[in-house]
Amino acid sequence: MKARLDSSASEGLGTDFSKALDEGWLPIREVARQTGVNAITLRAWERRYGLIVPQRTPKGHRLFSAEHVQRILTILTWLNRGVAVSQVKQLLETPLASGEPVENDWQPLCQRLLQAVALLNERELDDTVNQAMALYPPRTLCEQLLMPLLAELELRWQGQFGAHMEQVFFYSWLRSKFGARIYHNNRQLHTAPLLLINHSDVPLEPYLWLTAWLISSTDCPVHVFDWPLPAGELALAVDYLQPRGVLLYSSNAINLSHLTKLLNGVSCPKMMVGPTVRIHHTELSARTFVIADLYLAEDPLLAHQALVQRGLI
Repeated sequence: MKARLDSSASEGLGTDFSKALDEGWLPIREVARQTGVNAITLRAWERRYGLIVPQRTPKGHRLFSAEHVQRILTILTWLNRGVAVSQVKQLLETPLASGEPVENDWQPLCQRLLQAVALLNERELDDTVNQAMALYPPRTLCEQLLMPLLAELELRWQGQFGAHMEQVFFYSWLRSKFGARIYHNNRQLHTAPLLLINHSDVPLEPYLWLTAWLISSTDCPVHVFDWPLPAGELALAVDYLQPRGVLLYSSNAINLSHLTKLLNGVSCPKMMVGPTVRIHHTELSARTFVIADLYLAEDPLLAHQALVQRGLI
């Protein structure tokens, strides 16, 4: 039974939602902001697994304490070790010894998705990812499932008959999937966006869309240009959109002199993300001293982390 606030169960807390907030209790939206676990997932953890049982006001508002927040962070620690969410409650009650192996369901999930891609089975692909999205926060899902899945697919596509067909199918699905979520998030947000640009030779660049989804999941509006912009037009787009920052994603070697021209006139913070950063690490690192507010990250997870640390999202 869900706990509810009343004079007998929670003396001194009060039944009024505003009063409870004044007394230090946190609403679900604030807990989601602090932990990176969205409200839908927090409710699923409560309903399906009893991992988090918040207090409730008589009107049903969920309220969380500092102890609840700490428990959520501990749950994330287990999830990031690869533990299935269904196993976490037992581990919270009886922690494993350090280094003891834990069960996880990421590999079976990955195999289901690989099979769905091989059969061009969009329904299975979509249903499997939807189920995982309901139970895991975006960063965990990206790190434990989606990026390993992409790595497996890229290995499989090397010289395999039908590889191009699979690639077009999967990249199109991924762009549609995350593009729709970003669109709906954008409609509810009214702050300055982050502008993401595909600076790769790869159409429908999947890691760009993973980056965009991770950023959007932090309640930051995102505009994605899935095609490179010529020098001059990026500054024009920045002038129109007034973004909080510009992120260029590239997976290939680039002409760095063109990069300097491209960023000319862009006064907001800038970030270069993707394998290009590894390819040109020395030269790009030197340019961070020349180009104001230029940051570097090699993958979506590091980009997301750097943007959070710099207060851009």
